[in-house]
Amino acid sequence: MTMVAILSGAGISTDSGIPDYRGPDGVWRRDPEAERLVTYGPYMADPEIRRRSWRMRLDLPVLRAEPNVAHHAVAAYEKSGNALRVITQNVDGLHQAAGLSERKVLELHGSARSVVCTACHARSSMDEALERVKAGEDDPACRTCGGILKAATVMFGQRLDPKVLGDAMSIAKAAEVFAAVGTSLQVQPAASLAGIAAEHGARLIIVNAEPTPYDPIADEVVREPIGTALPALLERLR
Repeated sequence: MTMVAILSGAGISTDSGIPDYRGPDGVWRRDPEAERLVTYGPYMADPEIRRRSWRMRLDLPVLRAEPNVAHHAVAAYEKSGNALRVITQNVDGLHQAAGLSERKVLELHGSARSVVCTACHARSSMDEALERVKAGEDDPACRTCGGILKAATVMFGQRLDPKVLGDAMSIAKAAEVFAAVGTSLQVQPAASLAGIAAEHGARLIIVNAEPTPYDPIADEVVREPIGTALPALLERLR
């Protein structure tokens, strides 16, 4: 049985209404100031940044989004008995919402559906925190210790969890097919997983609208829309 690993990026979720962040018309290019709201240093140091960040979360499409055909195709591929692991740069939880087993998904950048205390590390749901914001708490504190709460995501200025990154590298090394889907492959160390997979003999397939730095070493580059390209690719891999 062929071991397939998928590295998914923002492009796989755009059909679910979640905007791309680094593409030609990405959020960070259109509004560079918005990046400060998810940068660890300013967030921890400035209560006004935190208040703006919580207000921004009230309108985040990521929390209202539903899985699209690409997410469902990945889940169906795994459910049919194929060997599959998904490493995702996304924080939207849509792979799991589509029915993919939790243990098959590695979230490199955490999850926007949870919050964590920066002091005691207690976790709770994002929905609960946002209800407190709607009720008038513009910068809700941890109910356990009073510490600063943040989304359970890796903010700019934070390092990836070493264990999560180590697990991702192990998956990349073991993969026989490594598909990078909807990712610019520009953000390290996540992007390096494509190179690691190729170095260890995987067939590297890149499905992305724009060129990536790893295109020259890929065995196949697909520029078709992900909603049609990924289901077709998985059907071929069956």
